[in-house]
Amino acid sequence: MNETLLIIIAALLTVLVAVFAYNMIQESRYRNKIRSQFGHSDQDALMGSQMQSVRDGRTLSHEKINADAPAMTYKPSIVGNTPTSQPEEDDDIDLNDFLDDLNDADNEAQSNQEITLSQTGLEVPTHQVGTDTNLPAPTSGLMSSLRATFNRMLNSISDDPQPELSAPVANPIDDAEVFDETQLTSNQPNILIEFDDLKRSRLPWFDSRIDYMTYVSLREAQELPVVPRLSSRYRVQMIGCTMDGLFQVAEPIPGVQYQAFAIGMQAINRNGLASERDLAMFGQQVQHFADSMDGEAKLDDIHNFLSIAEPLDELCARVDQIIAIHLVSRVSILGSELRNSLEKLGFQLLQDGAFGYLDQNGEVKFTAVTLDGSLFTPQLLASQPYKGFSMLFDITRVPHGDQHFEEYMDLAVSLSQTLHLELVDDQIQEVSTEWLKNIRSFVLDKQMEMIDARIPPGSELAQRVFS
Repeated sequence: MNETLLIIIAALLTVLVAVFAYNMIQESRYRNKIRSQFGHSDQDALMGSQMQSVRDGRTLSHEKINADAPAMTYKPSIVGNTPTSQPEEDDDIDLNDFLDDLNDADNEAQSNQEITLSQTGLEVPTHQVGTDTNLPAPTSGLMSSLRATFNRMLNSISDDPQPELSAPVANPIDDAEVFDETQLTSNQPNILIEFDDLKRSRLPWFDSRIDYMTYVSLREAQELPVVPRLSSRYRVQMIGCTMDGLFQVAEPIPGVQYQAFAIGMQAINRNGLASERDLAMFGQQVQHFADSMDGEAKLDDIHNFLSIAEPLDELCARVDQIIAIHLVSRVSILGSELRNSLEKLGFQLLQDGAFGYLDQNGEVKFTAVTLDGSLFTPQLLASQPYKGFSMLFDITRVPHGDQHFEEYMDLAVSLSQTLHLELVDDQIQEVSTEWLKNIRSFVLDKQMEMIDARIPPGSELAQRVFS
């Protein structure tokens, strides 16, 4: 084997090694590029919501990436991964171009030196090596072609630097839009009015010491289809906040939309304090109402409420007293005569079967009832005689002041004189002056307790609590 043939074989082997190395470099670069488009391989796509996807695998500024975008598209030699777009100017070579150049060089060498080369794919070309040592020297065409091919390959590698493997720079990128993966989650709309704002609103319909408060805020304003029945044992008030931010009693009025509701259950009345179970059941009903209106509910803490309501309930039980003076007759009196005498002094027959003495505001101040607790009716008053009646002074409903008790006693004395009746107490003992003084002091003391507790006698709050 002469020196010329060895040189040719060595050159071909060198070319094959270079092609193999070049393909490995191109494949590595292509893999790195694909990886940079999909983020770090060691990151969880779901857990990394705080990572900005434009920064994953990024080593250049946003402007430079955009400027070099066409030049970053390659023609890899891996089958099936050819990009859809090609660069406008591509100085690189692929395997096919290189083989074409090699084939041209071999053909030129064959025509000049009459040497036959057979080439198939990427296999090493086989030659018929003889014992003739007088083979002519290779022409400059083959060497120049190989040299040109190597130069082009090396230039394409050096001119197109590989992506850096350094960690992404943490500096903010002005032109890159920050992407937050949590934006893809369709959360429910926020409530229209915050619960803290509802609690701070002025709601004169309620007293937080007496009314167990709950709040419902909607996600979308809507009409109230029907007033829900939230409790069958206790008084419940529902106040709605309209679209103009005003509060009013919630009613199913067409065209009136509400943003939120304040719902209170009166937990103190003459039947006593509501139990913890009653409050919990009420809270469940409010929660169901909120769900039906596509809103959220906020309930006051039951234990905190009861810690405030229990002392107040004890006070209410202590002051909830009714003074009664009975007017009796030794002989029966006609019902019609009794009615006429009461109405002349300003009493009116009420629907509950009692005579009521009204104040200037139309509120019942004193009442007159039968001795046995039966009802006064127009039919019975017209036909039935009575042994007498009782006059009642409700400490919680009569405004505070000496003049009101004096007025009460004046009416009782006037009726006893008109109908010839005697004034007696519960023990059927004749009322004495001393007894009247003691009763008067007792009434004023109890009413002062109510005033200290900010429940004035005769007020709207007192009428609610003592009902």
